[in-house]
Amino acid sequence: MGSLCRRADRPTEGLPVTEHRVPPAVRLRVPTHEDAFAWHGVFDDPDVMEFHGGASAELSVYEELTARQRKHDAEHGFCFWTLLGEDDEVLGFAGAQPWPHLEWGPVGEIELGWRLGRAHWGKGYATAAARAALERLRATGVPSVVAMVDVRNERSIAVTRRLGMEVEERFGMPGSDRRGLRFRLRL
Repeated sequence: MGSLCRRADRPTEGLPVTEHRVPPAVRLRVPTHEDAFAWHGVFDDPDVMEFHGGASAELSVYEELTARQRKHDAEHGFCFWTLLGEDDEVLGFAGAQPWPHLEWGPVGEIELGWRLGRAHWGKGYATAAARAALERLRATGVPSVVAMVDVRNERSIAVTRRLGMEVEERFGMPGSDRRGLRFRLRL
């Protein structure tokens, strides 16, 4: 009998390894005034700002941005929420806002977006937070969202793919030779 059944010493040797990562726990909250300081701190990094002008922004930019996001949440029920990790550490933001530019881009659309501090990249936070934001957006009745991504930003393009977004348009960024992709997801 033993000759018909052979026990392998290493039954998985030579087989491809499939890794199933459990999404990290994230929490989204309406940004507070104090979050302007936290955002300024976690985004004060040239790698983080590479596709957002390349240089760190002044604190006043984040004070205005967090105030605008509080207004969006009050008016629309969504915003770029502060993204918190398991220990309530501010990791960045994720959520949606009405497209902020009137002179170019998807005017009248809802923009899905995320930005994380460098220390939090590659751990699944952006995708987990974007999925949580999409659940909230569905509850408000938003029919679709767009994400505007620099063509060189492979990390964000990967997030859009994990979310099931599809490329809708290629575009040139105003005032530069940079190119972007507009992704869309119907909710």
